[in-house]
Amino acid sequence: MGAQSQAWNRCMSLIHHCTNMRHLKLTHAVFITHGLDANPYATSKLISFAALSPSGDLAYASHLFNHTHSPNSFIYNTLIRAHSRSPTPHLALHFFHLMLNHPSLAPDRLTFPFALIACANASRVQEAQQMHSWVVKLGLAHCDPHVQTALLRFYVQCGGLVDARKVFDEIPQRDAVHWNVLVSAYLKCGLAGEALGLFRAMLGCSGVVVVDEFCVATGLAACAQSGALTQGMWIHQYVRERGGFGEDVFVGTALVDMYAKCGCIADSVKVFEEMPKRNVFSWSAMIGAFALHGFAREAFLCLDRMVKEDGIRPDSVVLLGTLTACTHGGLEEEGWFLLENMEALYGVVPKHGHYGCMVDLLCRAGRLDEAFALIKRMPMRPLASVWGALLSACRIGSNVELAEIAVEELLRLEHDNGCEEDGAYVQLSNIYLGANRVDDARRIRKLMGERGIKKTPGCSAVEVDGEVSEFVSGDVVHRRRIEISAVLELLSFQMNDLHFREDLTITIR
Repeated sequence: MGAQSQAWNRCMSLIHHCTNMRHLKLTHAVFITHGLDANPYATSKLISFAALSPSGDLAYASHLFNHTHSPNSFIYNTLIRAHSRSPTPHLALHFFHLMLNHPSLAPDRLTFPFALIACANASRVQEAQQMHSWVVKLGLAHCDPHVQTALLRFYVQCGGLVDARKVFDEIPQRDAVHWNVLVSAYLKCGLAGEALGLFRAMLGCSGVVVVDEFCVATGLAACAQSGALTQGMWIHQYVRERGGFGEDVFVGTALVDMYAKCGCIADSVKVFEEMPKRNVFSWSAMIGAFALHGFAREAFLCLDRMVKEDGIRPDSVVLLGTLTACTHGGLEEEGWFLLENMEALYGVVPKHGHYGCMVDLLCRAGRLDEAFALIKRMPMRPLASVWGALLSACRIGSNVELAEIAVEELLRLEHDNGCEEDGAYVQLSNIYLGANRVDDARRIRKLMGERGIKKTPGCSAVEVDGEVSEFVSGDVVHRRRIEISAVLELLSFQMNDLHFREDLTITIR
């Protein structure tokens, strides 16, 4: 073996064993000593570590690029990939344009997915639309699943569901990832019914699409969000029949959450207890389920159970769920104990959410002065959720003074949020009325009218025969509104008739 080959092997071995930037810089020096810094392949190894390693340095990777005489496609793609998810996604597009202007290189199927991620993270909509045109001309939009997924993710993040759905519909052979991205997008936009419909359509393609555990978990999330118990039970049966997902911890956790949110706490507990493997998310879901149904002490007991049974230490989310359970169950002493000792017991520093739960707990107990004192000594700036909890409690406790303070803080924090603003004004007006301060209530209502503020209508959903229907207060466009009105009139008549009979019976007696 010649001296040159030995030097090459030594340098490749050094880069292979690099663990931090100090090692990399020493290896770079050895490369220079042996004249390998002019070799694009050798340089690509250095850039790859500096750009992609958790202990790397993107600035150093760019420095290496600037001293590379003939960068190849791998180097460009590495830097585009690294910068696309960094705090500087615009630099990914910088390298993309350098690659475009290169006389002998061109972006390929490995380039576009990360360039589109960079566009999404940098909010460069126009550039992404140009890339969309390029991938269509190159045929990648038709045949490459990674490019297709990147386009979907971009439009979901920046372009809206209409464009994302259009891209989805134009994909000739959709895989599980494509379906999952769009179903998740509908869920994030609060369109659980549409998400569930899309999930059912995916299952109808089960001979073509390989449904994985992520798709099943997303489908169950859609059922949980829309309250579609029948559909959730059907998916549970699908999981049992398939067999492959029965032991998956994420599917099990999604089932626990779905049953709880659809009102079936017993089924939620049964699924949880039968799970062969549980993680911190599973325990968090079970604690959240207990909290939702008012089983505060059962939720509190889970903190000890998860340590003893599974060796899992509660994290910030688990402790937040437990505090929420204390709030719903009125466990003031337990809530105080957990807030004041979570750092000592579990190494978790209380965050805003934890303080917010304790404020809510005190408000529900009618201890408004203590709640306000806790807000004032919070180590972080109180957000709208905390002031909202105090304002809601002021209506029950008829505490006008604290209500005015809460509304002032809410309006300062949410001055651009119409929903929060109208809610605050409506509650303050009602509190004034409850305290017989009619003139103040009229003043608030007049102010709302002058500013064009309207109360946001309430919305509810119900599942009948496996179909979820949504209703908005004052809805006149529901396709079955005539039947609904007829049934409501019938119920009203029957209730009035029942009251009349009760009154008549009392009179006769």
